Parts: sequence; structure tokens; C-alpha cells
Amino acid sequence: MLKNYRTVYQGGEGEIVEKKSRFIATVIPAAEEEEALAFIEAMNKKYWNATHNCFAYVIGERNEIQRCSDDGEPSGTAGKPMLDVLLGEELHNTAVVVTRYFGGTLLGTGGLVRAYSSAVKAGLASSVIITKKQGIKLEITTEYTGLGKIQYILAEKGMTVLDTLYTDKVEMTVLVPARELEGLKAAIMEGTNGRVRMEEGETCYYAEIEGKNRVLED
Repeated sequence: MLKNYRTVYQGGEGEIVEKKSRFIATVIPAAEEEEALAFIEAMNKKYWNATHNCFAYVIGERNEIQRCSDDGEPSGTAGKPMLDVLLGEELHNTAVVVTRYFGGTLLGTGGLVRAYSSAVKAGLASSVIITKKQGIKLEITTEYTGLGKIQYILAEKGMTVLDTLYTDKVEMTVLVPARELEGLKAAIMEGTNGRVRMEEGETCYYAEIEGKNRVLED
């Protein structure tokens, strides 16, 4: 499990025009190759009358799967430049299709490379890109007398409380960045004079979305 990696949280669409040729880039998140292939098939059906539907995708935390296609464009002028943009942005689990409607003027090798690269960048600019970070769900159980101090420490360190259960005791589930776990536990133990119980829960990924830390599915 990587400590953090960049990916697309919400896909988008961008378009550029180069010498009357339209280049439409559609971007989606894709955690599995099957998702990417189904997406490519759907784009081929949606833009069935296009001159080309070129694609690129990277799958896996370490980009174990990398595929691209020129779809009839001169070799190396579409798919590879598209893939290079995804890799250059250090994105994972991302797929993009660039649809071209030929405008009547040949762009040449360099022109095609620039156009397809620019189209992907336009598609990414309209997408929501996040950095997924490794976290731990820390289960904290305390008496009510220690709650205030714990809440102060959590707020001071900017921790996200995922859930709180109030019974004869207080049980809290806190999202903690993996690298800050030991420091937080030590601070809580010191702040409560050890009158607290903490258990490390599941490891998860989270990201800051719309100003809040949210737990994400792997």
C-alpha cells in the first residue's frame, strides 16, 4: 500500500481545436482494466462517426498496467503522447479517450503530438484530481472526564473525527495520517495521564475533498 498517490476523483471533458480539427478529451477514474476497456468501448459508440478515438490508461498503485492506442493516427503521435501526460502528472488509475474530428488540414507529426497532449491536459483541467493518502482509523475510548482534553488535542493536530458514540463512556473513531499515528497516541496518553484506551483499526486511504478529509475506497 503506497503512502500516497495522485488519481482522478471525478472525471471531466475538455476540448481544443487545431486547424479546424476538434480534439475532445474524456477522462475517468478507472481502478481496474475492465473499467478502462468498457469506457473505451462506450466512447467508440458515442463518437462512432469520429475520425479517431485514441486512448491511454494507467492502472495500479505503481502503474503496473499501461496501455495506449493511436487508433489509425501515425504511429507514436497520439496514444504515447497521451500516456506520457498521465505519467508526467503522476496519475494512477486513470483513463482518457481523445476523440478527433478531422478538419481537413494535416497537422504533421509534431502537430499531432502537441494536439493530443494538449487535449489530455484540457480534460484533466476539467477533472477533480486528488492525492490519496494512507491513514489509520484509530478507535479511542475514554471517560467523559477525559473527553475535553482529547478533543482539544485532536483539534490542535487537525484530526478528523469520523464517528462518536456516547454511552457510559465515549467511543470515537478518528482518521489519522499514518505518519502521525505514534505522535498522536503519545500526546493523548500524556494529556489524559494514560486514562484512555486506543486501538488501531483498519488502514485506509483518504483525501481532502471540498476542504474535508474523506475516507475513500481502495
